[in-house]
Amino acid sequence: MYMTTAELREAFLSFFKQQEHQIVASSSLVPHDDPTLLFTNAGMNQFKDCFLGTEKRSYTRAVSSQRCVRAGGKHNDLENVGYTARHHTFFEMLGNFSFGDYFKHDAIRYAWQFLTEVVKLPKERLLVTVYESDDEAFDIWAKEIGVPVDRIIRIGDKSADKPYESDNFWQMGDTGPCGPCTEIFYDHGEHIWGGPPGSPEEDGDRFIEIWNLVFMQFNRQSDGTMEPLPKPSVDTGMGLERIAAILQGVHSNYEIDIFQFLIKATATILKVSDLTDKSLRVIADHIRSCSFLIADGVMPSNEGRGYVLRRIIRRAVRHGNKLGADKPFFHLLAKGLVTEMGAAYPELAQQLPVIEKVLLVEEEQFLRTLDRGLALLDEALRGLDGDTVPGETVFKLYDTYGFPADLTADIARERELNIDQDGFDKAMEQQRQRAKQANQFGVDYNQNIAIDGKSEFKGYDATEYPASVVAVFTKDGESVKGLETGADGQVVLDNTPFYAESGGQCGDMGELLMEDGSFVVTDTQKSGDAIVHIGYVSQGEIHVGEALSAKVDEVRRNSIRLNHTATHLMHAALRKVLGEHVQQKGSQVAPERLRFDFSHFESISGNSIRTIEQLVNEQIRANYSVQTKLMDLDEAKASGAMALFGEKYDEKVRVVGMGEFSTELCGGTHVERTGDIGLFRIMSEGGIASGVRRIEAVTGRYALDSLYNLADQLNEVSGLVKGDMSSARDKVQQVVERSKWLEKEVERLNAKLTALAGSSLAEQAIEINGVKVLVSQLEGTSPKALRSTVDDLKSKLGTCVVALATVSDGKIGIAVGVSKDATSKVKAGELVNVVAQQVGGKGGGRPDFAQAGGSDEAALPAALESVTPWLQERL
Repeated sequence: MYMTTAELREAFLSFFKQQEHQIVASSSLVPHDDPTLLFTNAGMNQFKDCFLGTEKRSYTRAVSSQRCVRAGGKHNDLENVGYTARHHTFFEMLGNFSFGDYFKHDAIRYAWQFLTEVVKLPKERLLVTVYESDDEAFDIWAKEIGVPVDRIIRIGDKSADKPYESDNFWQMGDTGPCGPCTEIFYDHGEHIWGGPPGSPEEDGDRFIEIWNLVFMQFNRQSDGTMEPLPKPSVDTGMGLERIAAILQGVHSNYEIDIFQFLIKATATILKVSDLTDKSLRVIADHIRSCSFLIADGVMPSNEGRGYVLRRIIRRAVRHGNKLGADKPFFHLLAKGLVTEMGAAYPELAQQLPVIEKVLLVEEEQFLRTLDRGLALLDEALRGLDGDTVPGETVFKLYDTYGFPADLTADIARERELNIDQDGFDKAMEQQRQRAKQANQFGVDYNQNIAIDGKSEFKGYDATEYPASVVAVFTKDGESVKGLETGADGQVVLDNTPFYAESGGQCGDMGELLMEDGSFVVTDTQKSGDAIVHIGYVSQGEIHVGEALSAKVDEVRRNSIRLNHTATHLMHAALRKVLGEHVQQKGSQVAPERLRFDFSHFESISGNSIRTIEQLVNEQIRANYSVQTKLMDLDEAKASGAMALFGEKYDEKVRVVGMGEFSTELCGGTHVERTGDIGLFRIMSEGGIASGVRRIEAVTGRYALDSLYNLADQLNEVSGLVKGDMSSARDKVQQVVERSKWLEKEVERLNAKLTALAGSSLAEQAIEINGVKVLVSQLEGTSPKALRSTVDDLKSKLGTCVVALATVSDGKIGIAVGVSKDATSKVKAGELVNVVAQQVGGKGGGRPDFAQAGGSDEAALPAALESVTPWLQERL
C-alpha cells in the first residue's frame, strides 16, 4: 500500500500507542549530557540511562521517530551520500522500546503485525536473521509467527577468536548493555542483483534490512564477562526512509516523496533539467542535516560538531558549483524543507530565519574560499615538476583552505595532469589517526554511578533539610560503606536541598552535618535520578544509613538565584529588542555573574544593549511575583512557555513566569519577586561563533560593585589629567588631540630623515643587465615611511628594483618597488615574499609595489643578502 513519509511516521507512532507505548518526542541531534556521542545517531540514545538503570521514567514502553545524523566520528556516512541508494547524513529512525517490560515474544509479534497488517507488506517478501545461538528468537519466528525456516538465517561471529562480534549481536560499547538482535529484510525481487544476508552476494541491493530488534539481556564487563541483566529490555530501529521507499514502490530512498520534493526544488533554483544527477541527491540530503543541526544549536566552526556541519555545508555548495551555481543558493532550500517536515518538527519553522542566515553566511564564505583555493592551486601548478600534483599539496588545499580534493582533480585533469591520490589518501589517514587519538567520545559504561532510586530535591523552599545517606562512593566512583576524615568522595542522600548542576545553573556548595563530623560539599551533580554531593570529609566519618542535616551555602545560593531569574528576564528582553529569532544556545549561572549565549548574526549596538538593560531593570522595579507551576510538558508548551531546544525535559515540568514579560520551562532556583534582583548590568557583549553572540552580566551587589569600580576608575583618570569627574571627558579629549598632533609631527620628521637617507642610498645601487638594484636595511625608520622612500628612489634610479627593510619595536617592515618597465621580469609581490618567508612573515601587493612584515630579526641580514642572487637569475 502506498503511504507518504508523513503518513508512515504517524501510522508507526499510532500503532504503538495502541499497544500502550508512550509517544516520546525526538530528542536533539546534540546528545544531552552524553560525552560518548558526537551526534544522536539512533533512537535509543535518549533512553540510554533507562537501559543503564540510572534513570527511571513514568513509563516502561516508549515509541519515537528520532532524527539522526551520521556524518562524523564512528558513524560517518558522508562520503557515500548521494552515490548509493540508502546512505544519508540525516535520517529518521522509527523505534519502539521496552525498559524491563516485554521482551522477545512481544517485540517480534509487534514488528510482524505492523509490517504485515498495518502497512500490508507481503509476507513472502520478508525474511529474518537471528544470532547464531539465539534459539529462543528462532523458535518464536518459526513456531509462533510462522516464518518458514528457510527464510530464518542464523548469523554467527565474524571470527572464532572474537566472540559476539557479529552483525546480529548489538553492543552499546566495549562495556555495558548488549545482546543478540534479529533483523527483518525485504526482498526487492530477482530482477535486483544480490543475495540474502550471510551469503557472498549479501552486499547487493536485492535484500534490504528494514528493521533491527535488539534484545538487551547482558551487561558486558571490562574483562569480557557477560552478566545477565536483571530486567532485559528491547530497543528497535527501522529507517523511515527505507520503509517509505518500499511502500512507495521505488528502489532508492532518493525517489521517495520528501527527497523528490527537495530535488525538484534544487533543480528549479539551479535550472537543472536532469533530475537523476547525483549532485542533486547530495544537496537534498545535506539541506536536511544542516537545517536540523542548526535548529538544534550547532553552528559552523573549525572543531567538533561545528566542523562536521561546516564540511556538510561545503560539500553541498561544491555540488551546487558542479551544477553551475555561481551565487548562493543552498539557504533557499530551507523554506521548502519546512514545508515538508515542519508539521512533524515545529522547531524547523521557529528557527527558519536562523537556519537561512547561517547557511547564507557559510555559503558566501566558502565561495570566497573557492576563489582563493583556485589561485593557490594555480600557483602550485605553475611550479610543478612533472605531470602529477603531489598528494601533500592536494591535502593542504583540502585541509587548510577547505578546497575539495575532487575539484583539485577536475582542474588537474583539464590541464592534462594527474594527482597523487595515494599520497592524498595517506595524508588523510594520518589526519584520521590524529583525530582518533584526540577523540574523547568514549566511556566505560560500568563506571557510571548507578543508584536504584532517586533523590528528592527539597531546595525550592529550603536551604537546610534533614536527610539520610543512601550511598557513598570514592572520588573514582567505587561504592563503599563510608569515608573517613580527609577522604574525597561522593554522597547520595534520600532528600536534599542541594541543587545539582543543570540547565546552566551551577551546582550548590555547602555542608552535610553529621552528629560528630562534617562533609564539605564542593559541587553537586546529577547521575540519573540521583543527586550526587561531591566533596571531602573535613572531620569525623560519614556512613551509609547515617542521618544528617544537609545545609546549602545560603549566601552563594541567593546570588545564584538573582542571576538565574535575571537570565530569564534578559532572554525575553533580547527577543523583544532583537527579534523572535533569538534562541538560547547555552548559559552559565554562577554566584558572581551570568553568561548567556544566543543566536544572532551581527554585533549589538550600544543603544540596543542599553535598551535591553533598561527593559530588564524595568521588570525588576515592577517587582513582579515569580510564579512557578508544575504542568504536563505538552500543556506547558501550549500555554506559551518557552522550551529550550536540546534541553531534556521530564513529562512534568516547572513553568516559571514573571508577569506577562517572561514564561519559560525551568527547573532551577529563582527569587520570590523580581525586585529581589536589585540591579542588572551588562558587562560585555561579543561574538563567540558564526551566528552566536555572548552576553555577560551581573546583578545585586556585584552590579553595585561594578558601578563603584567605574566611579573609582573615573576618579583616577580625573586625577591623571588634572581635572575632576565633571571635566574628565574634556580633559582626556585634550590629551588625545595633543597625542595625535605629536604622532603626526614625529612621522613628518621621520619621513624627512628617511628622505635624506634615501638620497645617499641611491649612490649604493648596483646594475644588473641594465637594471639598477638597491637592497638595504634602514635604521631608525618606521615601516610606514618605507613606501615614500621606495617611491623617491624609483624616481631617482629609473629602471630599477628597490628592496628596503627596517626594524621597529621588534617588528620587521619590508617594501619592494619595481619600475614599470622591469615588471615583466620581476614582480614586487613575488620578491617581497622571498624576503618575508625567511623572516617569519608574509605579504603582497601590486607588480610594481609590495609590502610585508616579519618577526625574526636575526634572519633579516641573510634574507636581504639572498635578494641579489635571486634577481641575477631573473634579470
